Amino acid sequence: MAVLRSLCVFCGASPGVLPAYAEDAAALGKAMAESGVRLIYGGGGIGIMGVVARAVLAHGGEVVGIIPEHLQTAEIALEGLTELHVVPDMHTRKRMMFDRSDAIAVLPGGFGTLDETFEILTWKQLNLHDKPVVLVNTAGYWDGLLAFCRSMQGAGFIRDKHMGMFSVVDTAPQALETARALLPVTPQPSQPERF
Repeated sequence: MAVLRSLCVFCGASPGVLPAYAEDAAALGKAMAESGVRLIYGGGGIGIMGVVARAVLAHGGEVVGIIPEHLQTAEIALEGLTELHVVPDMHTRKRMMFDRSDAIAVLPGGFGTLDETFEILTWKQLNLHDKPVVLVNTAGYWDGLLAFCRSMQGAGFIRDKHMGMFSVVDTAPQALETARALLPVTPQPSQPERF
């Protein structure tokens, strides 16, 4: 059976207007630490990205931050991480976050979160990976995006099968359970037949 060891979390560098966004992020961080799942994230200490990272650390979990040089000051790299990698650009950041994770959870966020999410979904559409991608629809945050996706589907720009490339859950802790359930099972090498 596949084991979820690390979860990449895409989310906002802002707190958003509803307390539910930070509350859900904190709940995810706690659940990850308690389950022994390492957080892979953008390395910042602000917004809900800072909330989820602090929650993992506060409950004894491991956090790997990956931040581009030009954002190291703007997003105020969080101190005390298990690992902090400073990379030259956004492309390297996204690739490294992807490579180091078993699954992806998407919490509320803005343009950067959408950029990360759609790149990962595009790679999945092109069969470059089969990692679970889970949108956390805290307080209905992604309802508008989901409606737009259905609109693109209806207009013939997204195939029906591609709407199944991601899952949607209502709370962040459900993202952990869903990601674990959807992990691809790596086939075991076959044993030679014995005669």
